Amino acid sequence: MTLSLEVLSESDLREAIGLLVRLIELAGALIIFVGAVWAFVQFLTVGWRERGRAQGFNRIRLRLGRFLVLGLEFQLAGDVLRTAVAPSFTDIGQLAAIAAIRTALNYFLGREIAQERDEIEYGGKRQPAAAPAP
Repeated sequence: MTLSLEVLSESDLREAIGLLVRLIELAGALIIFVGAVWAFVQFLTVGWRERGRAQGFNRIRLRLGRFLVLGLEFQLAGDVLRTAVAPSFTDIGQLAAIAAIRTALNYFLGREIAQERDEIEYGGKRQPAAAPAP
């Protein structure tokens, strides 16, 4: 005797995951949108108050970059979740391509954020290199 418990059929599971994917992707899009609106308002404010000083704009770019990285992570999470139920080889290939592109974007954004942060913290001067470990 086999005990089989089916909570959701595959089609119901696909529908539920489809809804979750849309919610996660919406969250990512909202994060990017909020970051862009915030950055635009700050751009106008800093441009008006500080008359174009670079340090104010660098802080805005740094914060906007953080919003973009977080939003892209949500978008990638949605893509991963989309392929969770019985993916085809085409789905897996598309996910791999999307993941590679978004990972590269995140890497370069993260690198730029670190560079901007260093410029802000050290006033545009390079941080001295650490001595090699013995």
